[in-house]
Amino acid sequence: MRFLWLIFVVLILAMVGLLPRLKSSEPKAAQEAAHVSHSAATDDSRLEAVFTSTREASELVGEASQRDSIVRYAMQQLGTNYCYAGNTPETGFDCSGFVQFVYSRFGIAMPHSTALLISVGQPVPRSDARPGDIVVFTGTDKAATTPGHAGIITTAGPSGPIRFVHSSSARRESGVKVSQVEGTDYERRFMQVRRVVGPGAPAVARTGPAARKASPVAALPTLPVAVEADDAPAAAPPKVLPRRKSVARKSTATVAKKKVVAQKKTVAKKKPAPTVRRKASAKSSAPVKKRATR
Repeated sequence: MRFLWLIFVVLILAMVGLLPRLKSSEPKAAQEAAHVSHSAATDDSRLEAVFTSTREASELVGEASQRDSIVRYAMQQLGTNYCYAGNTPETGFDCSGFVQFVYSRFGIAMPHSTALLISVGQPVPRSDARPGDIVVFTGTDKAATTPGHAGIITTAGPSGPIRFVHSSSARRESGVKVSQVEGTDYERRFMQVRRVVGPGAPAVARTGPAARKASPVAALPTLPVAVEADDAPAAAPPKVLPRRKSVARKSTATVAKKKVVAQKKTVAKKKPAPTVRRKASAKSSAPVKKRATR
């Protein structure tokens, strides 16, 4: 019996000694689990940041390459003659036709009107102008306040001048050429810079299969129209229509004969006047006697 009590006391002591160790091990396990979850969340955020930065970098690279391609293609048209309302290299360009032709090469539809180019894309401050943007000017008249000319920016910077390629109608140098804004009359005529490449250009329409699909048009509602019944009986149409009197047309031969007869009658009526012959006098008719000469 003493032996059983001894075993029971030993077990109680062992349990009392193990309890503090079990309590201390639970916070450590919780701390380790929290550390693991925090490290996993940190790794996920780092991967997401890496993916986002990579996507943004690829978009920036694609935008820069598209801008360079637009400027390079626009510069290939240097020397093309100016033509009012022209939009092809064969016929020549006007200013808006040149912008339309260049951007259509890259699937961006532009209006063939300088007055409408002021509304495409997104307005950009002059200091933030970049190659591939559109620059809009007023007309040559000093009192003009509406758009009258446009071109494509080739070089621009925070402190550098803005140079653009355009189709000019100037008398000295007409056609596609490169000009500068600063220090020229274009600085007085400057209106706005419009960005149509990259983010922030929702107003620009792009050509392609997706753009050609017409949006469904909702059916117009049908309105009921009240029609009043007419009580008066309709008059019955006549069974036999009256015939028109046929007018006999005279042939050309009978008409000609009648003209000839009429002419003869007029000639018969007009008798020629009688010719009056004068009688010779007796004096003039008597022979003249010659006197004998001695």
